[in-house]
Amino acid sequence: MTLADSARSRLFRLVGLGLRGRGAVVGVEQVREGVKKNKIAYAIVAADASRHSLDKVVPLLNARRVRFVEVPSAAELGGIAGRESAAVVGIVDRQLAKGIRALVESGSSGAP
Repeated sequence: MTLADSARSRLFRLVGLGLRGRGAVVGVEQVREGVKKNKIAYAIVAADASRHSLDKVVPLLNARRVRFVEVPSAAELGGIAGRESAAVVGIVDRQLAKGIRALVESGSSGAP
């Protein structure tokens, strides 16, 4: 699913808010642990992350039925997390995840 630029900037602002409020976790291992413990409500995955990272997290997200959206750049995703790059950010806060999911579903170019 591809987001329009305005929706993507709103998405990044919401993710940044979640990170500052401890409503989100960053990185493959933290997200994998969160998914295994049923703590992750939604995820944002960088499409250009290493194949190894994606192979570790995407099948687990699908298996546990955790919805996620792809963003084009790990550097962009890492930038909002205060890192050089980030392969994945997991949203722990259920209300924040609900807001992000609504934004993604209404702001995607493929939305009905």
